[in-house]
Amino acid sequence: MATGLRFGFVAAPPASVPLIERATRATTWNTPALITPIASEWLDDGTVTRLEAQKRADARRRQSIAREILEDFDVIGHPTSYMLRIPLSGEARADRVAADLMHQNVPVSTAEPFATTQDIPHAIRLALGAVDLDVLPVALHKVSRVLHEQMAY
Repeated sequence: MATGLRFGFVAAPPASVPLIERATRATTWNTPALITPIASEWLDDGTVTRLEAQKRADARRRQSIAREILEDFDVIGHPTSYMLRIPLSGEARADRVAADLMHQNVPVSTAEPFATTQDIPHAIRLALGAVDLDVLPVALHKVSRVLHEQMAY
């Protein structure tokens, strides 16, 4: 919803509630008193639905721009997600691609920190929402150029 607005609602079987309450208290204790009524009101008055639709539209636009600029590469990502992954081929190494892009002020991540299995994808991960929309194409062209250089397309 918004940076710094941290809250959540849990629907759980009654038998699980004590365990969830203990885990909540061990990690956060409780939700700030003002956040809960604000979040509840936003759910009730449609604010959450409206903001979600705006974010999905923005992410769809960013994905479209990325897929157009990175058309030479196998881009993996949901059409309404702010993230995408590009598998690397040939001699390209994710850490080297990420380092080269960092030197050009385009921070990307390797897939390793986001891997959920022991088989780590040989890929880079781009956060499309982390940059202003007018700067996104410039950054993506840098990504494309580095990938072409390192993957020998």
